[in-house]
Amino acid sequence: MNAAALETFAIWLQRPNFLTFIVVFLWGLYIMIAHHNLIKKLIGMYLVQTSVIFFFITVSAKTGATVPILVDSDLVRPELYVNPLPHVLMLTAIVVGVATLGVSLALTIAVYRQYGSLDEEVILKQSRE
Repeated sequence: MNAAALETFAIWLQRPNFLTFIVVFLWGLYIMIAHHNLIKKLIGMYLVQTSVIFFFITVSAKTGATVPILVDSDLVRPELYVNPLPHVLMLTAIVVGVATLGVSLALTIAVYRQYGSLDEEVILKQSRE
C-alpha cells in the first residue's frame, strides 16, 4: 500500500459515521439489486433511506453548540448555535419513509394476492402470460 492510501484509510477511521453511512447504504443497495423477493427489496430500500437520514444528522451535528433560542438579542454569534433545519428535514424524511414503506407493503400484499408469490421473476413470468 502506498502512503496516500494509508493516509486516506486513517482519515476514514477517524470518521466512523461516514464509514457507517457508506456500509449501510451499499448494503441496502445490494439487497435491493441482488434479491428477487419484494419484501427483501423493501428492507433494502428502508436501509438506504435510513443511511441517508443518518448521514444528514451526523453531518449537521456540531460539537459545543447549543439550541438556537436567543435569550439576549444584543449580540448573536451563529457559530454557537446548531442549525435546526437539517434535523427538521430529517424528521420529515422519517415520516415520508414510514409512509412510503406502509404503502409499499400494502402494494406487496396486493401483488401477493394477485400472483400468489413475492418473487420478482415469478411475478414477471405470470404477468407476461
